Amino acid sequence: VAGRGVMFRNAFVPAPSCTPCRSSILSGRYFFNTGRAAILNGAVWDENIPGFPLSLRDAGYDIGKMAKVWSPGTPADAPIGKQQYAFQKSGMGFNNFSEEATQAMKGGKTVAQARTDLLAQVEGNFASFLKARDAKKPFFFWFGPTTVHRKWIKGSGKALWDIEPDALKGKLPKFLPDVPEVREDFADYLGEAQAFDAYVGVLLKQLKDAGELDNTIVVVSGDHGAPGFPGGKCNLYDFGTGVALVAAGPSIPGPRVVDDLVNLMDLAPTFLEAGGAKLPQGLNSKSLWPVLTSKKTGQIDENRSWVVTGRERHVGDAREGNLPYPQRALRTKKFLYVRNFAPDRYPLGDPRGVTADKAPDANALENNTYAAFADMDASPTKAWLVAHRNDKEWKWHYDYAFGKRPAEELYDLRTDPDQVKNVAGNTEHEATRKKLAEQLMKILTEAGDPRLVEKDCRFEKSPFTDAPPRKK
Repeated sequence: VAGRGVMFRNAFVPAPSCTPCRSSILSGRYFFNTGRAAILNGAVWDENIPGFPLSLRDAGYDIGKMAKVWSPGTPADAPIGKQQYAFQKSGMGFNNFSEEATQAMKGGKTVAQARTDLLAQVEGNFASFLKARDAKKPFFFWFGPTTVHRKWIKGSGKALWDIEPDALKGKLPKFLPDVPEVREDFADYLGEAQAFDAYVGVLLKQLKDAGELDNTIVVVSGDHGAPGFPGGKCNLYDFGTGVALVAAGPSIPGPRVVDDLVNLMDLAPTFLEAGGAKLPQGLNSKSLWPVLTSKKTGQIDENRSWVVTGRERHVGDAREGNLPYPQRALRTKKFLYVRNFAPDRYPLGDPRGVTADKAPDANALENNTYAAFADMDASPTKAWLVAHRNDKEWKWHYDYAFGKRPAEELYDLRTDPDQVKNVAGNTEHEATRKKLAEQLMKILTEAGDPRLVEKDCRFEKSPFTDAPPRKK
């Protein structure tokens, strides 16, 4: 897709948590302006907020979906009409590639056979949509596999995709311990990404066979950074908010590489503009269509020089009292400024059973997200960090992942691309800190962020802090 279209170097999610992020993508609003859809556990869709898929439907499009669109919110997948446009009867095992493929191999199938079976599910589901749609009408289809969501099988990157963990030695960012356990975990993550890529290949072939590939806009992205790793999902560092974004199709010249800073919530007005649909009121986003249809590379729109990201709550009971961890960040070309509104709270959740001399066992930390620090998904990397929390060489990795953070963080991307050295307190960066802090507060205030404009912030009380049902 990137080879014949546009690849964005600087694409960011509005929130590094699936449901809040998708709420923004579907509505074109900052996550904090989506009502109870701004959280994960306990999210409720506001029917007064239009989702762009239904707007496209009303403009004459046939629409469809496969796998996750908006969940675990209530009602599930509300912004795309719940399940009335679902095409999933050929199977959903592809959502859990490594688990399904590994089980099939235990039953005697080869890797190739297991892969073929799962790809056939994707193909069958999309084929049923292509058959059911009105060929005289334009269409919109959302493919939302949860393949790269935790959990996956340990060692599957090597076993299923021949990704060698030790080939990552010396290549991991500074905040990931460069040790065998973490390299294997990350190789497995890359394996899940490889499975997703294979699924996209199936869909593209079907479009080509149907004579629709050259007539279809294809956009590929994610909803947050890598889960189960420090600095990733549920963090406002680039590893948590930066995502791939590529697009190709009619009216999109390519191949091109674009440097504009873009927020994924900009996709809503982009699709509406491309589809000739009316833009709703209340948008915080700006269509990317002029950027996509440009013939230029590099920085195209000079006004796209920053993005704002944020979060409130991921796992509902990660902290005592179901309290959020309120953060907002301003990302520019040269700096990342993070504002932590409640620095007395644990950013990735309360330690629970983790103390200096006690901790849940490795199995619990690898498989039970709620065992400790519940805003980081259970993983081998999480277990390794906890096991080495008292080791002098690795303690800073543990603190980076789970420790409390100051009210303000500032990272100079020119000298610190991995964002591990907070310079918010440095005299030489004081002018920059002040400027970015003021810019962020101005943007948030003008956008009506409840965290700033409400004296008694809604995110700190019921129903946002109601105890959510625990996933079994």
